[in-house]
Amino acid sequence: MKKALAVFVFIVSTIVVNSQTIYSKAFGNPNDKPLIFLHGGPGYNSVGFESTTAQKLSESGFYVISYDRRGEGRSPDKDAKFTFNETFDDLNLIYQKFNLTSATLLGHSFGGIIANLYAEKYPNKTKSIILVSAPLSMPETFSTILNSSKSIYISKNDSVNLNYINMLEKMDKNSIEYSSYCFSHAMQNGFYYAKKPTIEALNIYKKFKTDSLLIKYSSKMTYEAPRGFWQNEKYTTLDLKDNLKQIVKNGTPVFGLYGKDDGLFSKSQVKNIESLIGENNLVYLNNCSHNLFIDQQTQFINALKKWTE
Repeated sequence: MKKALAVFVFIVSTIVVNSQTIYSKAFGNPNDKPLIFLHGGPGYNSVGFESTTAQKLSESGFYVISYDRRGEGRSPDKDAKFTFNETFDDLNLIYQKFNLTSATLLGHSFGGIIANLYAEKYPNKTKSIILVSAPLSMPETFSTILNSSKSIYISKNDSVNLNYINMLEKMDKNSIEYSSYCFSHAMQNGFYYAKKPTIEALNIYKKFKTDSLLIKYSSKMTYEAPRGFWQNEKYTTLDLKDNLKQIVKNGTPVFGLYGKDDGLFSKSQVKNIESLIGENNLVYLNNCSHNLFIDQQTQFINALKKWTE
């Protein structure tokens, strides 16, 4: 008896809307479990995920689709509105382009916010959502960044940065300047990187020095997107706990993957997320920070396989 041959496809395409293009890419067999990756930001892109993880996920039984949001990364659009409704419309076009009626949404960081809001609005099109290093409460994340940064500066007797933190604490917490400065301190203090990366992660990160796409895009940010989403959606003030409760009530399975070295989340924040989605639906990983699909790639893929059986 002949073994059936697996059919793997590799599709790069653009969706044309009002003379603008939305970049997208598909990996794997269209008959496998569909999974759509929603990248972080706002203002970032999906290159890091595509170049390191998407193909391996497709080899584990997923039909993986990634794309760059309108006005971000490889989907330039000078007329992008940067609203959640525009994001939902474009995501619906991704479903249409790849002939999907339902899919699992894999939301990384800000992409997790998009996944939450989309799943609440379109429960019938959302098989499940998997939050990867995704904030549930932006104000709590900023508070965690400030408290952790302050502790570091106190331990180093860093009076200059302590003064900056004191000024930040007095700023308007709804302003985009406040959020930008918070993220700047997170980057400065290494909150996005594992303290003791695994050999697997170190080998993957080597690609960032040799892969042309990673070299070009891995640290490339657009600034129109964060300002646009702040102006139109006040995204830096969002608290999605009630939204998540409604998603769970709708019967949509929700899962979460977080790293113990991710300085954007305190243990109590992760515990609160766990209480909302269920103890068995959250994995809190050692030697892992914000780029979880790189820092603990094998455990990341195994978790997804388990949750989508």
